[in-house]
Amino acid sequence: MRRYPPPPMPGIAAPHIPAEIYRQAEREGRPIVVVHTTVPAPRSARTYLMPLAVGMAGALGALGTIAAALALFQFAVHTAALVAGAIGPIGIGGGITLRLARK
Repeated sequence: MRRYPPPPMPGIAAPHIPAEIYRQAEREGRPIVVVHTTVPAPRSARTYLMPLAVGMAGALGALGTIAAALALFQFAVHTAALVAGAIGPIGIGGGITLRLARK
């Protein structure tokens, strides 16, 4: 019994060889050479657009997160300035005063 090597990649079958050509090659001792002549199909637009859409959505999400963080930081700074302005200068006994905000 002759042992054949496994196919090069799982799921890809060899192209069909007609029986008479196979038997003739066996009789004459010629090797059977299989040449793939098909051109691979061009990629569709979806192949390129889906990763691009996912990347753009991630970039917009990151920009939105950064914008929200900056807005929150700006709100906190304005709130701190308002509170510091309302409190007025902080004094320590002996005449040392510290103003937290200018009026």
